[in-house]
Amino acid sequence: MVAADARAAGMADIGVATSPDAFSQQWNPAKFAFANEQKGFSVSYTPYLTDLVNDISLGQITYYNKITERSAWAGSLRFFGLGNIELRNDANDQPRIVTPNELALDGSYSLQLSKTFSMAVAGRYIRSNLRIPNENTDASAANSFAVDISGYYQSEEKAYTNFNGIWRAGFNIQNLGPKISYDNDEFNTNFLPANLKIGSGFDFILDEDNKIAINLELNKLLVPTPQNADLNNDGIITGQENNQNFNNYRTIGWVSGLFQSFGDAPDGFSEEIKEITYALGTEYVYKDAFAMRLGYFNESPTKGARRYFSLGAGFKYTSAKIDVSYLFSASKVRNPLENTLRFSLTFNFGDNYGSN
Repeated sequence: MVAADARAAGMADIGVATSPDAFSQQWNPAKFAFANEQKGFSVSYTPYLTDLVNDISLGQITYYNKITERSAWAGSLRFFGLGNIELRNDANDQPRIVTPNELALDGSYSLQLSKTFSMAVAGRYIRSNLRIPNENTDASAANSFAVDISGYYQSEEKAYTNFNGIWRAGFNIQNLGPKISYDNDEFNTNFLPANLKIGSGFDFILDEDNKIAINLELNKLLVPTPQNADLNNDGIITGQENNQNFNNYRTIGWVSGLFQSFGDAPDGFSEEIKEITYALGTEYVYKDAFAMRLGYFNESPTKGARRYFSLGAGFKYTSAKIDVSYLFSASKVRNPLENTLRFSLTFNFGDNYGSN
């Protein structure tokens, strides 16, 4: 769920309802059906925890191809490397080096169902190699798969009094799939980060050269909340009850957990609302050659406390485009991407299907 591309990162990780680009695979693959260029290829690089180490990073490559004016397919590969980790029993031991990592391989198909609306389905293979081997266990990676279902609305350009405008909206239900296990134990499994994104935006087309886009995005994890219940209603939660709560949580299936996530917050509806994050972002584009971006992301202090501002810029020359972004934390909780520059490179080629 970490934003890999610098364009979305520059607008506080917004992408479900922004204009189509080569990075739409992560945010909303339904946007590919409205892409201007026939084909696109992108590469992005995100350093991680740069204040602590220099060998943790997230990389992504994406390729899309419009089969017709109304449909497209796309594929992407994300790789998250945690660098070299030294394992020792004490300071004098000869270290054993492990290199945990995760990857996700995606494929998607998108289709315009009308002049203004499209939908897409994406499939994802997940490989999580985080298990640390010891004398009694092997180091085999955990594997799973997931599906995304998304939709995208883009209005035709409309004339207003002092400007033209385009309305956009989108949704993406992500990472729908079976739980993942690191030790082949059906009971000891972990939920995938199933996720719901909903967003909207409006493009102010001031003239031929200048455009300003404003976007809002809401996000909610579709994973059940662990419970801390007093099972025998005696006013005391014992260690045995904590163990039972944990065991009950482990037995929840991923499908039932999906629906349960909408109504299982211990403090009811008021806490459910706190589980929704929101982000605001804006993008100014000049002659489709230069862009500046701003964004703000907010999460409840009781649900993670992530709050940050972001800046970004983009530069385009012929068919190549480079984007950069920077993040400022606005929370007492340190952000792993704080004070980090992210880079993305995009190449578009093939026929042109018009302008967004």
